[in-house]
Amino acid sequence: MEDRLWATVDQYLGASLGDTDDVLETVLATSLERGLPRIQVPPMLGKFLHILARLMGAKTILEIGALGGYSAIWLGRALPEGGKLLSLELEARHAEIAKGNIARAGLSGVVEVRVGAALETLPLLAEELGLGSFDLTFIDADKQNNAAYFEWALRLTRPGGAVVVDNVVRGGRVADEASADTNVQGTRRLFEVMGAQPGVVAAALQTVGAKGYDGFAIALVPSAGSS
Repeated sequence: MEDRLWATVDQYLGASLGDTDDVLETVLATSLERGLPRIQVPPMLGKFLHILARLMGAKTILEIGALGGYSAIWLGRALPEGGKLLSLELEARHAEIAKGNIARAGLSGVVEVRVGAALETLPLLAEELGLGSFDLTFIDADKQNNAAYFEWALRLTRPGGAVVVDNVVRGGRVADEASADTNVQGTRRLFEVMGAQPGVVAAALQTVGAKGYDGFAIALVPSAGSS
């Protein structure tokens, strides 16, 4: 009953506030037809990320986990002229689908997708672009490495920027310290690291909707000398 109610409310909110359009619907349909797992962010979270990027005046965004490019499109649409989004994707096939979807959205000149293991790519980005090169980082990849992704995000996101991490509640299982689920343990490690970082101000929100019970975390990257 709860799942059905959550989905119904999601549909109402989306219809009321406009959480999709023909391009986004085509992207979702294409990703499904090409066999991608249905784990992209829900439309309302995509729109929340879009609003957050615009509120911040973000000009550079880093995304860890492209999948089919759905969240990259929401974020890419928030960027001003000259803005750039760099999305990292492990699977070459997923990256190919994402690039096609991004092109369909008219964002090929805005969004770049790089293929490879993020924990190998992130140090290269630090050398190529320098630390603090991004205004906003969105993490939505394999959960076992969440803590390591977050540590790199703190280095690569400018002071005063933000890091958002998706899927952190895991249907409530994140509170179970004895869980044998590696995704849960990876997320718990994320919160340990997030809570221990000097100067980081972070919060996590539980969410419900058509995709069930989960949540996301957001952290403010500290300025030098903050505590």
